Amino acid sequence: MIDIKTIAERDRSSVLHPFTQLKDFASGKLGDPTIVTGGKGISIRDAEGRTYIDGFAGLYCVNIGYGRTEVAEAIARQAYQLAYYHTYAAHTTEELAKLSHRLVQMAPGNASKVFYGLSGSDANETQAKLVWYYNNLRGQPKKKKIISRERGYHGCSVISGSMTGMSFYHDQMDLPFPGILHTGTPHHYWGAEHGESEEAFSRRRAAELEELIVREGAETVGAFIAEPVLGTGGITPPPSGYWREIQAVLRRYDVLLIADEVICGFGRTGADFGSTLYGMEPDLVTVAKGLTSGYMPLSAAIVGEKVYSVMEGAADRVGAFSHGYTYSGHPIAAAAANAVLDIVEKEQLSNRARVVGAHFQKRLKERFAQLEIAGEVRGVGLLGAIEFVADRHTKRRFDAQLKVGARISKAARERGLIARAMPHGDILGFAPPLVVSEGEIDEIVELAYQATRQVIDELAREPASV
Repeated sequence: MIDIKTIAERDRSSVLHPFTQLKDFASGKLGDPTIVTGGKGISIRDAEGRTYIDGFAGLYCVNIGYGRTEVAEAIARQAYQLAYYHTYAAHTTEELAKLSHRLVQMAPGNASKVFYGLSGSDANETQAKLVWYYNNLRGQPKKKKIISRERGYHGCSVISGSMTGMSFYHDQMDLPFPGILHTGTPHHYWGAEHGESEEAFSRRRAAELEELIVREGAETVGAFIAEPVLGTGGITPPPSGYWREIQAVLRRYDVLLIADEVICGFGRTGADFGSTLYGMEPDLVTVAKGLTSGYMPLSAAIVGEKVYSVMEGAADRVGAFSHGYTYSGHPIAAAAANAVLDIVEKEQLSNRARVVGAHFQKRLKERFAQLEIAGEVRGVGLLGAIEFVADRHTKRRFDAQLKVGARISKAARERGLIARAMPHGDILGFAPPLVVSEGEIDEIVELAYQATRQVIDELAREPASV
C-alpha cells in the first residue's frame, strides 16, 4: 500500500516544482501534490484512486497513450543489452543509427544529420549554436541575431528561454539574452485591424518582420525560429498565407528558418509534421515530446544539408565539432523512440489525428462557438483551444483577477478531465493523445462544456465580473 502522507510530506520538503507558486505550495495553501501512480490509454490515475482523462497528453507529449508495453519492453531490452554509452568520437549503437536514419528520411526540409539532447529546450540551445557556428564558418561573423515571435514558446533555458516570447519566462531571470529579438504574434483574432482579412494580416506580419530585419541590418540576422502552430502561447494555427509570406522574407535576406516541431511533430496536426501541413521548408528542425511520447527524455536538432555542408566543408580548417552532452543519443532513449515511431507508423496516428481531429474541431465548435463567453474556438488536428471573453461582440476581456480560464480548468478537473488553462488570456487548451477515439472526444468536449457552464453560472452571481 502506497503511503500517501509520507510521499506528500517528502515532496513538499524537497522538490522544487516547475511553474508552482512556491510559498503557497510550501504552506499547504495549494493542497497536497497529486501523486500519479499509473495510466492507460488516454487516462491517468492518482494514489487516491481517482482517474482523469488526460486531455493534454501530459505536456502535449504522450501521443501513443499511456501503458504501451511495447515501449516498456524496448526500454528493458536495451537496458539489459547496453544501458549507456556515449556518442563522442564517432561511437554509436544500433538503435541510434536506426533512429537517425528514419528521422532524416521523414523530416521536413532537406535533412542531413541529427544531433540529440534530452529536451526541446536544449535542442533549441543547440539550434542557436548551429546558427552561430554556420555563419562563422561561412565568413559572416555578424549574422548572429535570432528572431522569434511574441507568444512563441521554445523552452526555458538561457537562449531557448530568451527565444520564448512570453514575459513571465523572462521576469527576474535576466532574459531575454542580447541578440534575441521578437516580432508580432500571428493571431488574427487579436491582431487584425478592423475588416482585415487573414491574407492581408499575414502580409502585414511579414512586412513587420522585414522591417525588423532591415532595421537591425540583414547582415546581423541569422535565423528565424517558430512553431508551425503556436503552442503554449495559445494553441493558435497560423492565418491563411502566413508561412508563404514569412518564408519569402527569410529567403530574401538569407535568414535560416528553424521549425520548432516539438509540439506539432509526429502527427499532432494531422500531418507527420506541422511544416508539411503548412508548406514550410526549414533549414533546421527541432523535435522532442512526440519523438518518445514522453516515455524517455529525448530531443533532436535535425540539421539540413544547407547548414551541414558548410560544417563539413570547414572541418579540416576548424577541427572537431565541439558540442555535445553526456547523454546525447542515449541508447535507451533511442530504443524508446524507435518503438514509439513504430507505433506511430503501424497505427497511422498522423492520419488518425487528421480524421479524429476533424471530429474534435467540429464538436468544439458545435458546443462552444455560440456560448456567450466564447470569443474564439480554434485548432487544427488534435490541438484545440477556446478563448473566453467577457463580451464576444466587442472582444472585451475578463478582469484578470477573475481567473476565468483557470476556474474552468479546475472545474473540468473536478469532473475528471485535465484541460490546460493557457497563459496570456482566459484560454482552455486541449491536446489529447493521438490514440483518442471519437467517443472519447465527445466525452472530453462534454466535460469541458459542463465545467464552462458551471463557471458561467458562478460569474452570473458575481455582478462585478462583467
